[in-house]
Amino acid sequence: MQDKLPCNETRIPYQAERTMNIIAFGKTDTGLRRSNNEDAFLTRPDLGFSTVVDGVGGAAAGEIASRIFVETAGEIFDGKAGFPDAALPELIQESFRLGNDRILAHAEAHPDCRGMACTAELIAFAGDGYIIGHVGDSRTYLYREGGLRQVTKDHSLVQSQVDQGLITREAAKTHALRNVVLRAVGTQPSIELDIVRGKILPDDIFLLCSDGLTDMVEDEDIRQILTSASGLDDKVDRLIEAAKSAGGHDNITVVLCRVLSE
Repeated sequence: MQDKLPCNETRIPYQAERTMNIIAFGKTDTGLRRSNNEDAFLTRPDLGFSTVVDGVGGAAAGEIASRIFVETAGEIFDGKAGFPDAALPELIQESFRLGNDRILAHAEAHPDCRGMACTAELIAFAGDGYIIGHVGDSRTYLYREGGLRQVTKDHSLVQSQVDQGLITREAAKTHALRNVVLRAVGTQPSIELDIVRGKILPDDIFLLCSDGLTDMVEDEDIRQILTSASGLDDKVDRLIEAAKSAGGHDNITVVLCRVLSE
């Protein structure tokens, strides 16, 4: 598995109906305050997907939940090699459903792991489009033509309060309860996830990350790093170093997926 390796880069043309090539690079870092890394990631552009996962539950339990989800997603997509583009939403939903079931089953069999869960981002590409599965407060961003846009919305207490007009976005960034998530993989028998779809353009860059990045680094600073002419590996390193320079309070995981020009 590639989820716990320090970095992972793949450059492989798409199969079947896919018309654009993707390169992807990912890296995870423990940060400066934690003793272990509960994040995980996997980049498989040969199968058309990448994922970033952030464990919840403390001690080793969060790390186990992350590993279960990453392994499950890899299994689901690997077992459907050559699948038609129309099957992507089903593959994403099955990755979350089965990952949720396996995390719950592991926690039931190991009482010391009860309460473990994870947030997860999973992006899949096909033809001229992308589909994202999202649960929790990890995020997916799209960098396009110099602009950065957050594609997913946090399933968090403070985001809910922002949506209701109870607090401002600025107040949410420093709120004492900003890390309280309302949805996670492995907390309920059934899982509710967001599915986000859109079109891809040449030179688009998708950023999948855990909140160890976004809690520490402002969106504008992220945008400036992505604007640089450096390769994906350097951009990933610079994003992680920016989070650590700001305090590195949490594990930091970053995956970048770039759409290549034909």
